Amino acid sequence: MIVRRLYYILSYVCLPLTLLWGYFWPPAYWLLVILVPYAVIGLYDMLTTKHNVLNNYPVLGHFRYMLEFVSPEIRQYFVETNESGRPFNRIIRGLVYSRAKGQVDTQAFGTQYDIMTVGYHRANHSLAPKDVPESEERVTLGGPQCKQPYSASRLNVSAMSFGALSANAIRALNGGAKDGGFAHNTGEGGLSPHHLAEGGDIIWQIGTGYFGCRTHEGAFDKDKFAEKARNPVVKAIEIKLSQGAKPSHGGVLPAAKVDQEIADIRGVPLHQDVISPPIHSAFDGPTGLLEFVQHLRDMSDGKPIGFKLCIGRPSEFMAICKAMLETEILPDFITIDGSEGGTGAAPVEFTNRLGMPLNEALIFVNNCLRGVGLRDKMRIICSGKVATGYDMVEKFALGADMCNAARAMMFAVGCIQALHCNTNRCPSGVATQDPVRGRAVNVPQKRQRVHRYHDATLESFRELLGAMGKSTVSELRPSDIRRRTADEREHSYGELYTFLEEGALLTESIPAEFKADWDLAQASRF
Repeated sequence: MIVRRLYYILSYVCLPLTLLWGYFWPPAYWLLVILVPYAVIGLYDMLTTKHNVLNNYPVLGHFRYMLEFVSPEIRQYFVETNESGRPFNRIIRGLVYSRAKGQVDTQAFGTQYDIMTVGYHRANHSLAPKDVPESEERVTLGGPQCKQPYSASRLNVSAMSFGALSANAIRALNGGAKDGGFAHNTGEGGLSPHHLAEGGDIIWQIGTGYFGCRTHEGAFDKDKFAEKARNPVVKAIEIKLSQGAKPSHGGVLPAAKVDQEIADIRGVPLHQDVISPPIHSAFDGPTGLLEFVQHLRDMSDGKPIGFKLCIGRPSEFMAICKAMLETEILPDFITIDGSEGGTGAAPVEFTNRLGMPLNEALIFVNNCLRGVGLRDKMRIICSGKVATGYDMVEKFALGADMCNAARAMMFAVGCIQALHCNTNRCPSGVATQDPVRGRAVNVPQKRQRVHRYHDATLESFRELLGAMGKSTVSELRPSDIRRRTADEREHSYGELYTFLEEGALLTESIPAEFKADWDLAQASRF
């Protein structure tokens, strides 16, 4: 091969000739600075079998791996169009940055989206727009069995653990929540001192690892839970069953991020991967889940209790609905995570191939709760690529009451979508436990950006709602959202999906598309 021949020539011909030349003209020895390393590296490449490419292309093959290493940055900065980036395109990222910084968030020269492409979503405006009161920016979290209801913002910080994010990033998010009067979900990593440092409202998430309320063996510790749950800053508790980015798979915190502080907070070994179990050990089955809900409600003195899940088998969520009817125990809220949701680290196949997308999941959950006559007894929170005011309008039209944003809030803190969250080498200091990198997040400055992004997005949501001729969220319907389909036409969600009437699953005439799963569902097991 030409590259190997070149190596032989430079190493075994040019190197001796250079030594001979240097004997007569000493400055020629400077060529050895290049030739000697070249010969050593090439010899190592050909004598090892670790990389086929380096074996066949000694020295020169290293450029292939150098380019591969920087290829994500090359694509992001030089190849991607404004609307082609994934998971979030440049248009959305730029909008979040602008709102977080308080800069101009308008656009010139028209839309950059191809509005005729299949899957394009939009809403219909009205010739009689309305003024939407600021009261529509908030909603009460707490059902009939709750003693301490919480007045929550329609937009909150979604679940992100300390460990997945740096200490400064957590503090900035919580400070923004404090300034803006919205809630900050802890993620399953536990209620860390950084979540409490700025005084923002907390939704404490309890995952399968029970971090922050676990025994040494990893089981649920009710005494630790009760002590922390009664903290006035904790406004609600969320039981995590699964998440969209890795459903039926426990949380993954790479060993590189498990420093002494993380190990102490979570109660886990130092510098080892922290992989949560895929299921809870504190309860079993739908009935057990609801009994656990009531147990946590009692121990927290009646604070709102709910659970989070990504919808998989339809019959399993229906089983939870049947358990609600049998036990008469109701969660105060259900958080629905779409399969398009994000995470710091997850198996590729889980992220790409499991879980129901958020829009379909919202429609399904609403149908189930309406079908058993319980929709008005609890709130639905949704998460999964929520970043703009339109995203909020769309999710509310499909049945959500509140929205959680994770990656959008990370953008507000300074995330650049470098896709290094699982390596501990986050260049912006947001998703890392490297103390040097983490110091790049300026807490006083970034908390202001989180606050501004939240407020600007809510303002956009109210403007869009009013432009649609609605004055309240309750007026939104699935028919208000339109999707372009493969037949080169538009259809509203009201046309694309079946929507159940109140109590329809409790009758003998259950629609065929729901009946098989409803018959399969059992309150005693998943």
